[in-house]
Amino acid sequence: MKVLSWIAAPLWPLLIVSGQKSFRANPFLGSVALNRLGLHVARVQIAERMAAARRARLAPRIDARLRAQYEREGFIAIENFLPAEEFAALRRDLEEAPLASWERREGATVTRRGSLDLLDIEGRPVLQRLMASPAIPDLLRYAAGCGGEPLIHLQTVLAEGDTRRPDPQNTLHMDTFHSTAKAWLYLQDVGIEDGPLMYVPGSHRLTPARLEWERELSACAARHDDPEIAAGSFRIADETLADLGYPPARALAVPANTLVVANTHGFHARKASARPTARSEIYGSLRRNPFLPVTGLHLHSLPGLKGHLSTRQAQIDAALARYLGLKGPWVAVPPKRLSDPASI
Repeated sequence: MKVLSWIAAPLWPLLIVSGQKSFRANPFLGSVALNRLGLHVARVQIAERMAAARRARLAPRIDARLRAQYEREGFIAIENFLPAEEFAALRRDLEEAPLASWERREGATVTRRGSLDLLDIEGRPVLQRLMASPAIPDLLRYAAGCGGEPLIHLQTVLAEGDTRRPDPQNTLHMDTFHSTAKAWLYLQDVGIEDGPLMYVPGSHRLTPARLEWERELSACAARHDDPEIAAGSFRIADETLADLGYPPARALAVPANTLVVANTHGFHARKASARPTARSEIYGSLRRNPFLPVTGLHLHSLPGLKGHLSTRQAQIDAALARYLGLKGPWVAVPPKRLSDPASI
């Protein structure tokens, strides 16, 4: 790993204008002196302005009421997203036929993702219609403030309810230093004890106190005891939110067939539960280089990649593990249906 790190050393300064977020992996990004002078804060502010400019170009594709909700809250929630008959057909399909799947364990939680690549949904018309629709991708692009091809899976979160093995997703955090987006089309009712999304309303907007908090944390992040902070995903305590000008986090307990799309530069988490829970959703994410002036020109939109992202990522992960010994967190498991138990 050290050899690979030094091979990458000539790129360290160039990666300042990329989406790289790890303070520990890049000595320039993790420099105490540079971050005290404002390197991290400058990246945050420039990325925010560029995202706002791109978002303005994407806005005509989004209903004005949804845009207003996003600007106010940092997320969009739409109940009864699919027609009732279409949603029921989607549930039946996912209960009856398995999908190629991968699982990841974090503490007492297993997350499973099922592939919705073109080859995996061939002959499954309800999934084909869902993946062909621009509705979820357009909302992801708007919330992220960038164009491009989002990655969309079937996701199931199986939490064992063991507080002795904490899940890092249960702590309020921001994913990275710039606007990114995630979407959840919930396939079951999600109650307050079912691990709902927690989101701090308005935390997608920067405040002077937020910038100062990020500046101070960036100066010590590379050596921080929390590996998530060192990797650029800042954690925040509930009691600090008011100091930054934000309200308390809100649990988004919602009925089935609700779509939630959120800017994950805002503070969010998966609410912990003391009992075992399971929740499933059509899950999407979009993250690109925040310093791109354009909304297009996305590698994932090219023929051979679009509609094949899960398969290609699995192939890349297998090659990295085989030839470089870089084992990723996701483990291939047998094809799974919606309600199947975890394998790891």
